[in-house]
Amino acid sequence: MAERVHEREPERDADAGQERGGLLRAFGLAEVYNPSMVPTLRPGDQLVVRYGAAVRTGDVVVLRHPFRQDLLIVKRAVQRRDGGWWVQGDNPFVENDSREFGVVPDELVIARAWVRVRPPRGIQRSVAGVLSWVVSAVRPVRAARSLSRRLRAR
Repeated sequence: MAERVHEREPERDADAGQERGGLLRAFGLAEVYNPSMVPTLRPGDQLVVRYGAAVRTGDVVVLRHPFRQDLLIVKRAVQRRDGGWWVQGDNPFVENDSREFGVVPDELVIARAWVRVRPPRGIQRSVAGVLSWVVSAVRPVRAARSLSRRLRAR
């Protein structure tokens, strides 16, 4: 099954070609559907993403699949190469990434993940239960700085 992400892109003003809502429209939501980024992201996780943000090695990004550009996927930007990014999922058992389709051109990388939100599953409806969920469910999506060392060690 191909990985996919549901996202809401910024609205654009058709007359001016500008994004409506200014800074707030630079951010959007994406939902993860497949396990290619486990353990970092799980199916059902919501991502707050920033459109047009600079990508650095180790960042989690949303991109258009190179062969099916109507399909959005979430991967980690592993290495900058000629013509784009080498991207891989964090789950070594799922190969729907650059090992399958090669380098992804820059124009297909549309957003960088900023915050992950896990949906509430079985939380108690008390203040303590909600606070416990917030502490565990809302996390910044950080770049894997040691990623290059991990990849060389395999």
